[in-house]
Amino acid sequence: MSTELRARQSCCYPRYFGFLIAGNEFQKKFNSRLVSCKFSRQHSRIKQLRPARKQENQIDMNESSVRGYAEALDLCALYNGDCADILPSLPNSSVDLVVTSPPYNIGKAYEKKSALEDYIDFQRTVIEECDRLLSPNGSICWQVGNWVHAGEIVPIDSIIIPLLRRLGMKVRGRIVWTFGHGMHCSRRFSGRHETIVWATKSDDYHFDLDSVRVPQKYPNKRHYKGPNKGELSGNPLGKNPGDVWDISNVKNRHPEKTAHPCQFPEELVERLVLSLTREGQTVMDPFAGSGTVGAVCNRLRRSSVLVERDQTYLDIIRSRLRGQDAVQRDLFSSPSVFETMFPISSVSLAKISRQSTSDLVPA
Repeated sequence: MSTELRARQSCCYPRYFGFLIAGNEFQKKFNSRLVSCKFSRQHSRIKQLRPARKQENQIDMNESSVRGYAEALDLCALYNGDCADILPSLPNSSVDLVVTSPPYNIGKAYEKKSALEDYIDFQRTVIEECDRLLSPNGSICWQVGNWVHAGEIVPIDSIIIPLLRRLGMKVRGRIVWTFGHGMHCSRRFSGRHETIVWATKSDDYHFDLDSVRVPQKYPNKRHYKGPNKGELSGNPLGKNPGDVWDISNVKNRHPEKTAHPCQFPEELVERLVLSLTREGQTVMDPFAGSGTVGAVCNRLRRSSVLVERDQTYLDIIRSRLRGQDAVQRDLFSSPSVFETMFPISSVSLAKISRQSTSDLVPA
């Protein structure tokens, strides 16, 4: 590893960890040392800071030879390594939401199938670390399917829920994600749903229902009697989406599709992130896969921590998040569609400003 790269990793001023900068990352060279800069949204200016010293809640980037290293991609910190090794190095109460879809132990290309007891032990280890990392108001969303052996299924959520409760977490919901398509079975009904176990660390958790409301089935329905007779009976923002979510899984021709065989749909992650976090908070995915959580968080202006051990998927995440950043830059730097189709010169604008209001009103 080059001296400059090591310096870039070790001189990162933290907001939550040693990687986060709200906005774009700014670094300048000063006296042959990298000086970390942080964008202050409150004052809309760049503050120069002295080289960052390790603080209690800061990740030491020099531990990369042992535990992997964090790579900053917009608001995302990407860790290369096994989550069982990476998570113990992260500070307590440093994330606000965990959203993940761990391997199902069914022998996919990206996982090694093991005995059910070993699989449960591994899940327990990771969940215990996630519980330590969660803030007091945080939530965990563990998306799972079925473990299949010799034609018999074991619903993994029936294993996960007791693990969460033993840690003192409170299960708030068991969301059924139905996607309508998948592998066909000949000796049993084809599986067409998976579950998301949502648990919180305390009773004082964040939940923003208004951000994820869906259209009312009868938007113009009104009260027919009582003091509110004639008024709309439903919430004008929409209705509660319920705990059965009909969201298509990611197919080969979808714009967000990558080479990952079991990719998280962005719509599903977006609903969880919007409802369970505020802008600027931190979301973690210890089994990052194709990086869907990071892509959604970048778009919704949340920070994210992704952990992935497979180099193939790391390359997918980098390409996905860097491409997303380029699209966002082009979006905000390019002229609007209206300006492109109907260019207006300063002379034309001057002529319009001299016209009276009555001249602009059509007859």
